[in-house]
Amino acid sequence: MKSFLVAFLFFIGFTGFSQDNHIVKTEDGRRVLLKADFTWEYIDLKKPKEVEQVEIQKPNPSNGNTCELAKDFVEPKLNKKIQTQLKKGRATMAHVKQKVAKDLKCDVEDVVLLSASETKASGTYNFCVNGTKVTYKRTGHSIVKKIKLF
Repeated sequence: MKSFLVAFLFFIGFTGFSQDNHIVKTEDGRRVLLKADFTWEYIDLKKPKEVEQVEIQKPNPSNGNTCELAKDFVEPKLNKKIQTQLKKGRATMAHVKQKVAKDLKCDVEDVVLLSASETKASGTYNFCVNGTKVTYKRTGHSIVKKIKLF
């Protein structure tokens, strides 16, 4: 009786997974369901409305995310011993600045270090890039932009 029940459940499960339906989009934007028995039907009966392309302007950052540097501003000096150790993994300050410039699509000269706290294992760096404050963090040799969740 158990073997019959197992065989029956296997058959039911196998037939459920053997049906292979696909959803595709047509050129006019409607979605179509392609069934395993070579039939099809529209999921979206109406054509989607044409949406006009509107140019979106970036708002001026006015929420304290701007930075203005004095003309005589000097970047803080970093620990040479830690920077020498990070050179092997390409995580020195020069590499971090290249990463920031690449992410924000600007020149390396536009990236100015405001403050840094680092150890051999990790670091947090605050930059001023074209008038905007940006924070990056380093864990080991990987460098990523720090995000705020709340």
